[in-house]
Amino acid sequence: MFLRRVVLGLRRFQQWLVAQAVFAILNVLKLLPADAAISFSDRVARWIGPKLGRHRLMLTNLRNAYPEKSDGELQEIALASWGHMGRLAAEYVFLDRLFDFDPERSAPGRIEVSGIPLFLDLRDNPRPFIVFTAHTGNFELLPVAGNSFGLDVMVLFRPPNNPYIAEKVFAFRSARMGQLVPSHAGSSFALARRLEAGGGVGVLVDQKFGRGLTTSFFGRPVRTNPLLAKLVRQFDVEVYPARCIRLPGNRYRLEIEPRIEVPRNASGAVDVQATAQMLNDKVESWVREYPDQWLWYHDRWAIKKMLTD
Repeated sequence: MFLRRVVLGLRRFQQWLVAQAVFAILNVLKLLPADAAISFSDRVARWIGPKLGRHRLMLTNLRNAYPEKSDGELQEIALASWGHMGRLAAEYVFLDRLFDFDPERSAPGRIEVSGIPLFLDLRDNPRPFIVFTAHTGNFELLPVAGNSFGLDVMVLFRPPNNPYIAEKVFAFRSARMGQLVPSHAGSSFALARRLEAGGGVGVLVDQKFGRGLTTSFFGRPVRTNPLLAKLVRQFDVEVYPARCIRLPGNRYRLEIEPRIEVPRNASGAVDVQATAQMLNDKVESWVREYPDQWLWYHDRWAIKKMLTD
């Protein structure tokens, strides 16, 4: 028991050290202008990323997704993806200043929004709904946009494994993104209560879920969380896709797309399996359009174990 406490204590201390290092780097970035910090983080990530073990996983994912592309093309996408991850870290520091959308302003700012009538309709005609997105562009800007439009959306998110970083991230997000629900065993009940009360929820749908439904993504089998499909089946709510696209010059386009019709079986009930596949197909279409803006280092196809065997 004593040894176990020592091991846990050392692990917590290591996590604390890592957290302090991360906070120090972010504090240094705060001293720079936003554009300089974002560009600097892009360059650093492109240099460090290929030296990490995750780079091998990234290239394997890319090779499986794009068998028709050359090694040079895949390396180019991988480097750009590392750059976007670096940008995401720097953008987090400047999130308040990056979101400058103003529908009354004639000159374009950093943020442009597509689908404003949908935002306003969801706000002005309250009803239960689900907005889903993926790890494309700066996906953190989507709940910030919803909050700025007055949309009260409960957002499901996965907190970082490091508890010290998780605490800071939760506090930062809560002040800018509305009500947050960390993903855990009881999170589905919180989302269900929200929909039952007539509110909206937001979820990421491109994460690995070991107990999920067997579906396909880029033509290869993956496990997909059935939560969204089951919530739609239970509450018969509207579903909207949304995404963020990075544009040249450190600008961003936020898009909310028209309501999608979920697949139903012969009896009219929501087809959970087909709905889960439909989500994958939508995310795949986004990724194929901007492949470098997706986080390819995720072990979406559960192949990490194969790489280490």
